[in-house]
Amino acid sequence: MGPHGLFWWIAAGVLIVAELMTGTFYLLMIALGFLAGALSYELGAPLDVQLIVAAVVGLAAVVTLRRSRFGRRRRMTDASTDPGVNLDIGATLTVAAWRDGRARTMYRGAEWDVELAPGEPEDAPLYEIKAVRGSCLVVAAKHERHDAQTHKADDTARHA
Repeated sequence: MGPHGLFWWIAAGVLIVAELMTGTFYLLMIALGFLAGALSYELGAPLDVQLIVAAVVGLAAVVTLRRSRFGRRRRMTDASTDPGVNLDIGATLTVAAWRDGRARTMYRGAEWDVELAPGEPEDAPLYEIKAVRGSCLVVAAKHERHDAQTHKADDTARHA
């Protein structure tokens, strides 16, 4: 094994160790390019062909990873409004009296501060939690869904 072949194997090994320490798959994809360069060396290709093969394979692996579900960045969502993080979001509650868009109400066996979301009415019978900021629940009026049973009840009431 000549000096070029040893270079490819050492470089691929260093990239794999670096990937293990950082946890990014991109270094692993570049290591695949270096392994392709080592393979082209073993097949007797000249140095310029080895470099081109390593670059093309590494680039193709990075692009493939980037387009896969593992390479996409996850958009960071605000935990205060994410129902996957906070199970209170989407729950309903009642508020007896509002003072300038703020109130106190019982929820889950304790009193909570409640803040009305901008543009929401203070006279709704039920409110839905939209966000949780510390010990304050941000709520919006809960709109009733008109499903088939509601329409049927409405029709029955009109015809009676």
